[in-house]
Amino acid sequence: MQLTQTHIDYWHKNLRLTAILLAIWFVVTYVMSWYAIPLAEIKIFGWPLSFYMAAQGSLIVYVAIIGYYAVAMRKADQEHGVHEGEDE
Repeated sequence: MQLTQTHIDYWHKNLRLTAILLAIWFVVTYVMSWYAIPLAEIKIFGWPLSFYMAAQGSLIVYVAIIGYYAVAMRKADQEHGVHEGEDE
């Protein structure tokens, strides 16, 4: 199967989005835990920021990443004509 320019553009957009979202995931997961002790000095509602990020914040970011990826890829699918199901 010969790849058209549309397929190549779609794949590049997918790789770029994935790389950006993985970079955000990396920062939230590893960089925040690397700086946990300095972040403990910052208080949010009486709790250290490092505790908040471990207990709640990182999970919220992960769900936001998944949601954003789903919406962005649905839009890209429709733009490049590779979406499934009924047209909207």
